[in-house]
Formats: sequence, C-alpha cells, structure tokens
Amino acid sequence: MRSISEDQKNQHVDVLVIGAGAAGMMCAAVAGQRGKRVLIIDHASKLAEKIRISGGGRCNFTNLTATPNNFLSENPHFCKSALSRYTPQDFLSLVKKYKIAFHEKHKGQLFCDDSAEDIIRMLKSECELGKVQWRMPCQVHELSQSEHGFVIQTSMRVWTADSVVIATGGLSIPKIGASDFSYKIAEQFGLKILAPRPALVPLTFDANSWEPFAPLSGISLEVDIETGLKKDRMVFREDLLFTHRGLSGPAVLQISSFWQAGQSLRINLLPEIDVAQELIDAKTSSKKNLGNYLSTFLPARLVEGLLIAHGFDGNLKIADMQDKRLRLLGEKLNRWELIPNGSEGYRKAEVTRGGVDTRELSQQTMMSKKVQGLYFIGEAVDVTGWLGGYNFQWAWASGVAAGQAL
Repeated sequence: MRSISEDQKNQHVDVLVIGAGAAGMMCAAVAGQRGKRVLIIDHASKLAEKIRISGGGRCNFTNLTATPNNFLSENPHFCKSALSRYTPQDFLSLVKKYKIAFHEKHKGQLFCDDSAEDIIRMLKSECELGKVQWRMPCQVHELSQSEHGFVIQTSMRVWTADSVVIATGGLSIPKIGASDFSYKIAEQFGLKILAPRPALVPLTFDANSWEPFAPLSGISLEVDIETGLKKDRMVFREDLLFTHRGLSGPAVLQISSFWQAGQSLRINLLPEIDVAQELIDAKTSSKKNLGNYLSTFLPARLVEGLLIAHGFDGNLKIADMQDKRLRLLGEKLNRWELIPNGSEGYRKAEVTRGGVDTRELSQQTMMSKKVQGLYFIGEAVDVTGWLGGYNFQWAWASGVAAGQAL
C-alpha cells in the first residue's frame, strides 16, 4: 500500500498538457524528451481524432511552402518565431525517421501514402520516448493556480503541475468533441479572446437566389475566386465545387477565412480566357450556337445552367448576337459576383479563426504574459493557416516552441 507522501508525489507532474491532438502530443513529446515529467489528459476516449479524419484519412500533415504569409492573425508577426524555428523540413525529417511513406499532392501539400494513423503512431512513439503519461478519457472539472503552480481537478483525480499547456483546439467539428474549453480557461485567467468563427468552411446562399444553381451540384472546376477590396483583397486559384446549398471545394474553403458577412465573392470561371473577346471574335469564325461553343471551355451541364440562370438562350447562334450581350455574358463568366448569406458553420469548418489573442502570449514560448506557467498552443490561438497542411504545421511549430520552453 502506498504511503501518503508517495501518493502526493505521484499526483504531481512538471507539465500537464490538456488536449491530446497534434499540438498537444508534439509539445508533450518535446518536453518529455527534455527530461520533464509530462502528463497528457483528454476528454475523448480516442486519440487525435482530428488527425485521423484529416486529408480524407491520409492527413495533409504539412506544406513545403509554408511561410508566415500563409497564416491569418490579428497580430500577423506573432507566428514568425515558432514557424522559423520548426519548419516543414523539420517535421518531414521526423516522418522520414519513422519511414512513413508520403507524397506531394498539390502546391506543396504532403499526405501519407497509407493512413493518418501513421502520423498518430509516430507522435505517440515520440511521447513514449519522453516517458509521457496518458489519461483518457479524463474530464477537467477545474483548473486553478496555487502557490506552487497549478491544481487540476479532473474526473479521475486531482493533479498538481508546475506548468499547464492548453491544446484543446477551437470549435470546429463538434461531432469529434470540439469545445470552447481553451477560451474559458483563457478568460478565467484574464486573457483576451478574439471572437472565434468558422474558417475553411463551405459558404451558403439564400435558398431562393441559389435555386437556379442548385441543379449544378457536383460540378467542379478550377477558378479564380476573390473577396475584399484594396489592401483587404484576397484571391486564390483553386477548384470550385457546386453544392445544393452553395459553394465548396478548395477555392471556397480558402476564401472563407477572408470573407466577411455582407461582402461579395467574385469568381472567374475561365481565368485564362477573356470570354467577351473570345465570343466577339467567334462571331466571324464559328457557326455554333452559344451553348455548344461555350461547352468547349466549360462542362456542358454548367454552361446550360449558367446560361439559364443569367437569362441567355444557349440555342442562339453566336453570329446573330449583339456585341453588347456577349460582353454582358463575358462579365458574368469572368466576374460572377454573388453574396453568401453565411457558412455551413463549425459542423463543416476545418478550423476556427480567432481564439486566444496572441498579444497575450510570448511568441518565443507560447506562455501567457500574465500567468507564469500557463501556455496556449495550436488552434486555440489566433493563428489560422490556409487550406493545405498549414494548420498542422502551426500545431507542430507552436507545440515545439512550448515544449522547448517548458
């Protein structure tokens, strides 16, 4: 039977990490391998579910082109320190060490050849090298500061810790356990929160205004998509996907992080072609009707739907059409402007924009400037990456920054 002193000793750890996801495991592994006594707890029974489902089950674990310019934050310089000290090549070295097969899919995006489980096993092995302890599922009931650090009351027992790392993410994908835990803890200790909102999320439209386009559901094509004006203007060239309720696909997920309610989207369906000039030139060289001619550039079903929606008769011969009408059609295809009424919300969002204000944290260590020993990492923080592996790179980099500082 243990003595009281032994039991008390076993209740104390150097570092308690709350959240066993990408950032949490990376932080725990680094701190543990530096000789710290580390415990990870998580309310879920299954480890790293967000890694498991990412990238269609193959985990887009980083992006070779990642720079601070690929991240959004109210304080854009904050992420530079962590990202410069732990790069995509550093994580790739770890992947290669574990002989995980991977491939580059698109624009620097790296995926596992086999399964996201490879990344989870790798991180767990790194934690084991650091003798990290695990307690799952384990709910945190209360976190408080004591004279000697922190007291963490949980559904299992009470632990004390010199340092606590909050790595519980944001609000995206609630079906796998996302919660506002990180924000509640931040507010409890007097840290400012920047209003969270869904990011990397499909956008929706008023049902009546979208009705003409609903039959186009399932069509995908590469477009230029933009929103904002002047210095706030942002444009991406990515694949667009029509859905029953609105627009999705990489193009919309990317622009959704920048889109603000009430703003319009501007979509160039044929970014390499001046459609108006192409049609006007075709008047003297083509005997085709409008629908058939445009179907050489765009999917026939899309052409048919767009012409009907915009009030054009696809059966008219191009040669019989006025230049004015052709210019109007060119404008509709090269600069289709529409205003979403919202998004699919956290249910479909890949990440959460906003979170713990980075001005409250040290950019070198991720520790709160107000509360000694309290750290926030990963998606909990107001740093949001583009689509394509950037958010995982932030998880690794912020986790390492904290792990090395603990």
